[in-house]
Amino acid sequence: MTTTQSDLAGLSRFIFRAPSWYTSLAFAILIAAVAGVAAFDSGAYARTWRGLFFVGRDAWEGIFFIGIPTVVAAFGTSGVDRLVGGTLTPSRSSLLALISEIIVVTIVTAAAIFSVFTGLEQRFVFDALVVALASVFAFRLLVVMAVSRSSLLVASIPASLQTVAAAVLLFIYSGTLRFLEVGGPLLDVYLTPYLARSADAPAEFSAISAQHFVLLGITCGLYALAVYAFIVAVDRPWRRSLGVSVLDFLRGFVGHVAEDSRELEKFFQQLGEEALVPVSVLSFRTDDSEKARFVLPMIHPGPMGEIGGGNFPERVARDCSALVFPPHATAGHDFNLVTEREVDTILDAAQTAADRVSYDTAATRSVRVRSGENSMLGQAFGDDALLVSTYAPGFADDVEYGVGLSAAAEARTSGLDDVVLVDAHNSNDGLNGPDLGHVTPGSQRAFDMIGAAGITGQRLSTADRGDIELGVAWDETPWEPADGIGPLGIRVAVTAVDGQETAYVLIDGNNMEPGLRGKLRDAIVADGSLDEAEVMTTDTHIVNSVEADNQVGAAIDPAELKRLISDLVAAARDDREPVEAGVAVERAAVTVFGNDRTETLASHANAVVALGGAFAVSVILAAVAVSILIFLFA
Repeated sequence: MTTTQSDLAGLSRFIFRAPSWYTSLAFAILIAAVAGVAAFDSGAYARTWRGLFFVGRDAWEGIFFIGIPTVVAAFGTSGVDRLVGGTLTPSRSSLLALISEIIVVTIVTAAAIFSVFTGLEQRFVFDALVVALASVFAFRLLVVMAVSRSSLLVASIPASLQTVAAAVLLFIYSGTLRFLEVGGPLLDVYLTPYLARSADAPAEFSAISAQHFVLLGITCGLYALAVYAFIVAVDRPWRRSLGVSVLDFLRGFVGHVAEDSRELEKFFQQLGEEALVPVSVLSFRTDDSEKARFVLPMIHPGPMGEIGGGNFPERVARDCSALVFPPHATAGHDFNLVTEREVDTILDAAQTAADRVSYDTAATRSVRVRSGENSMLGQAFGDDALLVSTYAPGFADDVEYGVGLSAAAEARTSGLDDVVLVDAHNSNDGLNGPDLGHVTPGSQRAFDMIGAAGITGQRLSTADRGDIELGVAWDETPWEPADGIGPLGIRVAVTAVDGQETAYVLIDGNNMEPGLRGKLRDAIVADGSLDEAEVMTTDTHIVNSVEADNQVGAAIDPAELKRLISDLVAAARDDREPVEAGVAVERAAVTVFGNDRTETLASHANAVVALGGAFAVSVILAAVAVSILIFLFA
């Protein structure tokens, strides 16, 4: 990936999974209780047994006045939002209510501490409470508009629940109703005891006046306009250059990271364009059945998690009874599939290709060719060939689509029919630095790969052929995606031709830590029993649901990985038996991100992070400044 795409991938540090709604509510009630003890302090009784009762009462008052609005918002926001056409789920609604409660507690606590040191009266704390409740409304409004794509007026209904619930409780228990008269009591005297319950409220509530509720309404209106202005300003560049809204991206991103939803795919569909991609299949079969299958579509298994083609390696492995090897093809993020449904098209093309394979019992010994930084392992099966490219020990990431097509075409100039060109994707130094190893057309590395492919093709075309044997082994491994290893674990294929043995090791991960590939390869061929070997990764993005940089070897012990691979190689050698092999290629029409779309999306997203934060702070400061003026002259 490019540096810009790396910055975008780095946003995954913000990825989290939304807790269940009951977890968020339990935490919210706990915070409310603690805030109540701090705010409604019965200090005179703190050292007596009787004080436990008052501490309990303080905690209950905190739960009542702070927790109840949170509970109302947690349960009500998703229901009201869906009633007006939104998509907010209960878990997101509860998490939003919890965060809003934290905002209120933080602002009011800071105001209370400030008032102690400045001698300001209790009214100042409730002025800050008005600002806090208005801020919560603005924050919730932004989230609801982003997640549900509702208009400002429609989104204001579910967004206002927490603020309105808190305001209603404050209105009733501050006794404000008793001060409102229009030629007499505003409401019937029989209703007043139920709507004016100041006797049951903490004494601090006496500082609340009707003016606070007027200011709350004005401040909420002001903050809503600020939110609208912020969204319009940030959204305009996206609509102008991409034809989509930044809110669509935010909604999809929040849905993916918080609840692993598919909403992000809807956004990518709006960006995508159709592409024809070759789907290559190298099949090995015995007299009885297919033994192993290498499947290589020229797509990129991204962008993250199971979105798009992120889980392609596992999907293709489940689609065949043989042991499937899905290594990484020469394609970058522009060839991410926009939805998981596109994987079905690839699988259909792979099966069509497998049905057309012409098998041959003859194969060549493997050859190793070096051209500049590129090292290429090649082996022919009949008139077809498997080429595996690496830049190790140098650092490299994705090879662009055009470079791979050119290299494969160069290999065929010597008489080979179909060429399966694999990007081993096995040595990278992470997402830092100005050069992330992206192999682009016109670069020296591109010409190194093309040159290596040409020489390999020449050597394989003229090489002697012999009967082939194949053995395979597989272990899911004890590691998880968080450790950098996907559900396919480690797969090993060992070929034997004319006394030469070659091991192809495939790890279900996204690239490898610097130097690890060399250590693993040396361990495989160290005792001289194998002549050649290459270690590849699938580039699965399942391992990138939590971290953008989660390479093989970063979280696991290399020594344990080395031992497991050595055991699998030995098992694959024991599994050898005569086979015949062949390659077929089918083209598939799929919708991918498209040329330069990934770069444009990354640039815009990075700009929102870099400039949007500063702009948001500016909008907030301006709104608060106007609020202060309103409070001073009200």
